[in-house]
Amino acid sequence: AAKGFQFFGNNARRPMNIIVKLGMLMEIASPSCDFIGKFGDPVEDGHCTISCLNGQDELYYPPSRCGSQASTRLKHALEADAGRIPMLEMHKSILSIKTLGILMTSKLDQLKAMTTIVADTGDMDAIRLFHPTDCTTNPTLVLKAAALPAYEGVIADAIQWGKKQTGSSEAIVSAVADRLAVAFGTELSRLVPGRVSTEVDADLSFDTARSVAKAKSIISAYAANGVGREKILIKLASTWEGIRAAEILQKEGIDCNLTLLFSLVQAAACAEAGAFLISPFVGRILDWYVKNEGKSYTAETDPGVLSVRQIYAYYKRHGYDTVVMGASFRNLGEIEALAGCDRLTIAPALLDQLAKDDGVLPRQLDPATAGKSGTDRLKVDEASFRFLLNEDAMATEKLAEGIRAFAKDLGVLKDMVAKKLEA
Repeated sequence: AAKGFQFFGNNARRPMNIIVKLGMLMEIASPSCDFIGKFGDPVEDGHCTISCLNGQDELYYPPSRCGSQASTRLKHALEADAGRIPMLEMHKSILSIKTLGILMTSKLDQLKAMTTIVADTGDMDAIRLFHPTDCTTNPTLVLKAAALPAYEGVIADAIQWGKKQTGSSEAIVSAVADRLAVAFGTELSRLVPGRVSTEVDADLSFDTARSVAKAKSIISAYAANGVGREKILIKLASTWEGIRAAEILQKEGIDCNLTLLFSLVQAAACAEAGAFLISPFVGRILDWYVKNEGKSYTAETDPGVLSVRQIYAYYKRHGYDTVVMGASFRNLGEIEALAGCDRLTIAPALLDQLAKDDGVLPRQLDPATAGKSGTDRLKVDEASFRFLLNEDAMATEKLAEGIRAFAKDLGVLKDMVAKKLEA
């Protein structure tokens, strides 16, 4: 059962409860401020303080709780007061207590309190470790996972199925590659409470009708494995044709993730089409500017970060429900600069760094205020879409490059399948 210990604000002495589960500090309920704070050093009157991020409020605990044995004393006090103090409705703010060592609230935990975390991996062990809400897969990630011994059985089952099929070798190879993606996605769907994104072939990025057909076949394959469409996001490139495919699929109850998104006009078109989610590629935008402009950037000047912030503000200003999910991160600074974004898809190496960092992580994006800085609504018919995208050299180049890279990885995956079918 949870346990409580009462604190008071230093001005109005407003009560606060720290909620404890299994003897460890987990969350704080605060009627005085939303904050992420730390225990500080004892102040002049002997009270130790917790400072709120709003800079206006502080909390304190009595001198008897301070000193070198503070952590032990506070733990005993928490246990002694268990059940005595009524608990307040828990807020999502999380308390980080570095100096006492009672709870090391990681940046990953703090981020989870304000942003839905998606694992950018097909590695099931990593997903078990970091407990993301959603996860994603694509030919690149399937290739990486397929090379791991833990997934030999998944590969073998798909190959055995393929050897029983009839038709052209090209069609069978393609079908096995699809089966692999769905097989991995099926396993992933059992590990996360939310969605699994599965990609339509990159070589269909300029073919609306075939993209729709492929998406429906993916949904059917998942259904045959007992996975409903409510657990799946169909991933499509943010081309004009891909966005039109998403529009059709969304009307049929198939939610879509528009990927390879590098510009506001792509985001605007996706929102107008009713796409469930978009994936702006933060790191790849940065890559282009570093290469082409020869500059170095901080998290606050990072062009990829600024692009996502612009899109987020645009959506909030105009009332779009489309989810913004930042993707393709190069460093922790980019992630931290987008704390509060609807969703962020993060690779295991960066998730690990976040999990090991117990510093304070302030919210950067807030749906309540972001819309104030959003730009005017864009016109997004086909002609204006193509023109505005063409005007953006970075977005044009990175979109084309991304499609080529995904198509290449799909080709490598199919080559692997073909060799195993022949063995």
